[in-house]
Amino acid sequence: MSSTTADYTSAIREKFPQVTPRPSLDHEAIDVPAADLLGVLRTLRDEHGFDMLLDLTAIDWAEGASPRFVAVYHLYASVNHVYIRVASACTGDDDAPAVPSVTGLWPAANWHERETYDMFGITFAGHPDLRRILMWEGYPYYPLRKEFPLAGIETELPDPEVAAETGVRAIPAPMAGGPFVASGGEMNLTEAEPRAKDESWNESSEKPGN
Repeated sequence: MSSTTADYTSAIREKFPQVTPRPSLDHEAIDVPAADLLGVLRTLRDEHGFDMLLDLTAIDWAEGASPRFVAVYHLYASVNHVYIRVASACTGDDDAPAVPSVTGLWPAANWHERETYDMFGITFAGHPDLRRILMWEGYPYYPLRKEFPLAGIETELPDPEVAAETGVRAIPAPMAGGPFVASGGEMNLTEAEPRAKDESWNESSEKPGN
């Protein structure tokens, strides 16, 4: 008889008493203190067959929440075909949330952690090359934090050459005007690409020579 994710969860809780069940509507899920995170994930990988890190992201519960930031890991056992979700509250304050890097367990975590750092400002201690992956270095905001407006924040472009070529000196980065919508019905896939409802900043920009 094959084991279920509930069996793995019970085994983990016996070995790591600070681990607690996490409410979930789909897969088994657990809350893991940051101090136990690497040990729990290594145990799930080495002893219970969770060999694949499918996704790594985070939750911002907004200012005033405790904890505010939670890192979330989705694991898959390719032999037993079961999933488990692991959540770990970040240490530190709103300005410097942190959890350990898991790149030593799954090299694929490298870009996941860089994206989460870029979007939420979460530091992954021990990451070999933690730098922004979508926004430019020096960008002063974290676009997936709750206080970041949906329409973006107008920000100077860092490259004068790009600004000179396009005629755009500042943009509401990452992009103005969400939510993003796509037209329904049968059409060319390019035309169906989601667009922002408000792209007035782009339409009104004057290019050189115009």
